[in-house]
Amino acid sequence: MTITAKIDATTRIPETYRAEVIPVPRSVKIELTAACDFKCFFCATGQNLRPKAHMDWLLYTRLAKEIREAGVEELGLFYLGESMLYPMLPDAIRYAKTECGFPYVFLTTNGYRATADKLRACFEAGLDSLKFSFNAADAEQAKTITRVNCFDAQVQHIWDAHRVRDDVMAKTGHRCGLYASSIQYDGEQQARMEKAVAAIRPYLDEHYWLPLYSQHTLANGAIERNGFKATQGNQGRVGALRDPLPCWAVFTEGHITYDGKLSACCFSHTDEFTMADLKVTPFAEAWNSIAFQLLRRKHLTKDVTGTCCETCVAYA
Repeated sequence: MTITAKIDATTRIPETYRAEVIPVPRSVKIELTAACDFKCFFCATGQNLRPKAHMDWLLYTRLAKEIREAGVEELGLFYLGESMLYPMLPDAIRYAKTECGFPYVFLTTNGYRATADKLRACFEAGLDSLKFSFNAADAEQAKTITRVNCFDAQVQHIWDAHRVRDDVMAKTGHRCGLYASSIQYDGEQQARMEKAVAAIRPYLDEHYWLPLYSQHTLANGAIERNGFKATQGNQGRVGALRDPLPCWAVFTEGHITYDGKLSACCFSHTDEFTMADLKVTPFAEAWNSIAFQLLRRKHLTKDVTGTCCETCVAYA
């Protein structure tokens, strides 16, 4: 299955998930770290709304095993932070594959610290999918967007990923999928992005475009100051956009923060979206907590007034 097919399966919200009490999700993301080395204008991570800490290893291993035993099939080892900053990333991948038996372990990275040695360690540990977030057209623009001189390293690491992936596959038989996504901007900027993407596309299995998200309106001001306009909510990828309500993040994918909170939002930079604390509540119970049930009820009626989702750009 292609990465876009997996994304579409999540954002589609199957009928079996359009209820208040639902099966465990096929996919869950665990945030190994809340830290990020970028401060992109379109991301609220740079606003330092929460501590930039790593997840405790014992908490990670307990949660990974617990959600697999609950029936989750796909584990994303990232959320809002940059997992290449997590010192035990290859160990986390290996634990998920060998100790927990996840059929599919995936990762998204900004690519800046995805050196050949780190990539090799991740591929050899059993990583099934690696996606690069590639959102600038050249070095000058990348520095403006991220506040880091990162563009050349990002491109080099995408090239390295292709070479190292094929080398590992030849030796072990294991093949990690290589992908990239890019923000679909407006006008001239989009033409520049398409030229930049053409240079990396031969090294990828698939590339796709994403809307410019507002991250629960937290990034709206910065996005507008940079001359762009955010889309409503999280409607998925360009080419398969979904209605903002009901929001798929409430129904089809779990999001766990570095400190063990189960969030109802794919952009949860604050605690207002916490549905349960997984340090004290089992995942299967938390997934259908009363808080989650009440929020799903509102989403199904397409009226989220009075909820944590009310101020999202889609409904403001």
